[in-house]
Amino acid sequence: MSRIWFGAAIVLISTACAPLPAATRTKQAPPPEQTAEVAEPSIGNTAEELRHLMDAGSLTELRTTYNGNYGASLLFHADSLNYYVTLFRDKQFWRVIRTSSVEQAEQVYKTFVDQTNQLSQVYIDTVRLEAGKRYTERMVELNQKRLQGLQAEVEQQRQQALQVSNALQQNKQQAVSLSSDLRATNTELEALTRRIEQLQQQQGNPALELPPTPATAPAAQPAAPSPSVPAPGTD
Repeated sequence: MSRIWFGAAIVLISTACAPLPAATRTKQAPPPEQTAEVAEPSIGNTAEELRHLMDAGSLTELRTTYNGNYGASLLFHADSLNYYVTLFRDKQFWRVIRTSSVEQAEQVYKTFVDQTNQLSQVYIDTVRLEAGKRYTERMVELNQKRLQGLQAEVEQQRQQALQVSNALQQNKQQAVSLSSDLRATNTELEALTRRIEQLQQQQGNPALELPPTPATAPAAQPAAPSPSVPAPGTD
């Protein structure tokens, strides 16, 4: 800036020393307002000016506050003694204020910090709600798998219970059949036992009794002659 003012002073001195026409003096000596505009070329785009200073490493970070994905920073440019106060989101500048007043810079910074608190609340609530939604979806999926597993286990237990019931019914029928067979076998065994005892008694009797002789059939009597029947036509 001092170089610009120095150049402007040289131009003014040269103009004053050289006798030139009025029109020429007007063209070569711009008004002070135009000279001021040349001295501050970036006054119309403070954010772009701040980016250039940051890229050049000419700023000192005094304060920074983060709330969610929002933030506010207070930066100091030592060469110009200017303060830059920024409000940003995800490292994108939303607002940039430049001032040479310390009090104003601090006040603007506090205002931006309060705004980050308000802006970040929606972001924080969204993060929490999305996390709760994902958790609920995972729990629903987990419970669905658990329900399917329990249903499969219950069905398996039902099939096993049915198999046990069928096996018990078959065993019961088999037991009834075996009981009937056992009674029949016992009856047969008792009959055989009695027969054996009878034979043993007969075998132990010295006077062997023969079975009774069957009675003889009476002799056949001759048949009586049948009376003769007179022929037809005879007395």
